[in-house]
Amino acid sequence: MRVAIVGGHGKVARALIPLLAERGDEVVPLVRKQEHADELRGPGVEPRLLDIEGQDADAFAAAFAGAGAVVFAAGAGADGRADRKRTVDLGGALKSIDGAQRAGVQRFVQVSAIGVDEPVPDDTGEVWRAYVEAKRDADAALRASDLAWTIIRPGGLTDGPATGRVLLGTSVPRGEVSRSDVAAVIAAVLAEPASVGKQWELVAGDQPITEAVAAG
Repeated sequence: MRVAIVGGHGKVARALIPLLAERGDEVVPLVRKQEHADELRGPGVEPRLLDIEGQDADAFAAAFAGAGAVVFAAGAGADGRADRKRTVDLGGALKSIDGAQRAGVQRFVQVSAIGVDEPVPDDTGEVWRAYVEAKRDADAALRASDLAWTIIRPGGLTDGPATGRVLLGTSVPRGEVSRSDVAAVIAAVLAEPASVGKQWELVAGDQPITEAVAAG
């Protein structure tokens, strides 16, 4: 299948791309800069340019043309501005959902964050509050859509190696998980029809990923 990845130059996306390409999927990483497209292009990987903040849902739909699935893996990252949490983490997700519907793409996997439905303490900083609210609202919008969605809510992300083992469930204790294992879970989810309509939290654990996804 052809898989379009929003936030295609992010760390999770860069771990996901080879997993999909190696199993024969066509991968379309969506990136803002031409140099990022040039860096990612390879066998089975054909990047397209997309400005998440500057372009509208029609542009997203055009970028998704021909795809069988969309993965939303974008985020403002370490940027310390609350407004970018709203324009990237929320606005980008909303335009991706809209764009997928316009393009006729049903399968949609979204990377969120653990615990974002929990109340935010009154003393929470502006940027973190904006991040949590953006992820929470993006997830709510996806759940309310008619897409065949799966939401993955990882714990604290690390750059550690892939272990191939995780703890996955509707609610799990907070912890960390490597971006490589998050990518492997996304790949497994895309291959598992029973994952549609599931919202899972994800941290490092002991269960092999394919078993965890199948059992979830």
